[in-house]
Formats: sequence, C-alpha cells, structure tokens
Amino acid sequence: MKLPRHGSSSAPLAKPGQNWSISLEMNRSFSLFNTPIGTCAIAWSEQGILALSLPENDPAATRECITSRVPGAEESEPPSDVESAIADITRLLSGEPVDLLGARLDLTGISDFHKRVYDEARRIPPGSTMTYGQIAQRLKAPGTARAIGQALGANPFPIIVPCHRVLGANGAVGGFSAPGGVETKLRILNIERRNAPLEASLFADLPLAPPPRRMRLPRRMT
Repeated sequence: MKLPRHGSSSAPLAKPGQNWSISLEMNRSFSLFNTPIGTCAIAWSEQGILALSLPENDPAATRECITSRVPGAEESEPPSDVESAIADITRLLSGEPVDLLGARLDLTGISDFHKRVYDEARRIPPGSTMTYGQIAQRLKAPGTARAIGQALGANPFPIIVPCHRVLGANGAVGGFSAPGGVETKLRILNIERRNAPLEASLFADLPLAPPPRRMRLPRRMT
C-alpha cells in the first residue's frame, strides 16, 4: 500500500487514511519505471524516498496517482541511490530474492509507532510472511495488532516496506490498499515464493489465490 504529514508549513496529501504531509519548501521529484507487474512510480526528496505507487490502469493514471500523493513533485531522472532502489524493486518483482533494506526512506512526519512497524516489516525477507500479531510480539506491544494493520494500510512505501508480507491470523490474507487490492498482494507473494529458500516459505501451505466471491441469492418474495 501511502504518504506522511507534518509541520506547520505542510501540504496535505490526497490519499485518505494517511498520517503525514510534506513541506512545500522541500524539493520533490518523481519518476515512472516499468516492472513485470506494470508501470510503478517513485517519489523522492533530498532525504530519501517519499513514496512508491504500484501500477494503476495505465501509466498516465500512475503518474496522476503519484503527483496527487506528492503535490508539486516534478518528473525527472532519479539520482543514483533512487536508481539503485528502482533496479532492486524491478529485480524483486521479477522473482529475485532481493533485500531492499538499503533503500533510504524519507520518514519525515511519520509517527514513531509507524516507524517501528515499518522497520519490523522491512526485516521480513522475500518468501516469508508474518502476522500482525507476530509483529506486535516483536515490538513488545501486545494488543496492537489492529493498530499495526492501520499503520501498514497507511504505508507510503509498498514493496520497500513489504506490507504485502503481513497476513491476518490463521492464514487470512488480510487487506491491501494498493490498486488491485488482495489480488495484487497475492500476485506479489506468488512472485516472491518462486525462488524463496525452503526455510523462508512460512506460507508454503497457503493457497495464494483470491478467495472465491460469494454468489448473492435472490430474495424470496413474501
């Protein structure tokens, strides 16, 4: 799945449910890039990556999404560190078990709790999953599974902060706020599972496919 909000001189971001904004005075740029799942977009500042958008219906819609999330950002060539992150994201979405921990993020305005959740989620390697409750245990914050789900639902950096690797209890897939919802989440998990080491495949027994849609029966006439 979203972006930060902060400070007195901040521009509110258009995405609902997010908890941060970016200073109007901050230099912001973005770039589109192609991946095996479609055209993504990435935005950055001098401090690091601000946001990543997964593919919309077409590149124009992806461009519109990232510019609405990061107002004032101008399309430009990415600097070397962002270019490196783009290359690693593309490799990951091609099925390579790439570690994205080296990608530098601009966490301006993101709450301390959300930072802790994102940091823990980034430690989940490709081909592995955790539950919201397990992250709560690692944070030594029992009873916060719902808050952790909300933090990941507001994640500005999908793939880099791999919220798709966090599942509900008892094998439930959980939600995913990026375009395509749960189907996109499962598609990325299946890509990562292809070349995952056996010890990492915590979801190896899960049927990684969208749940069947319920058929609505016609109401009886009274």
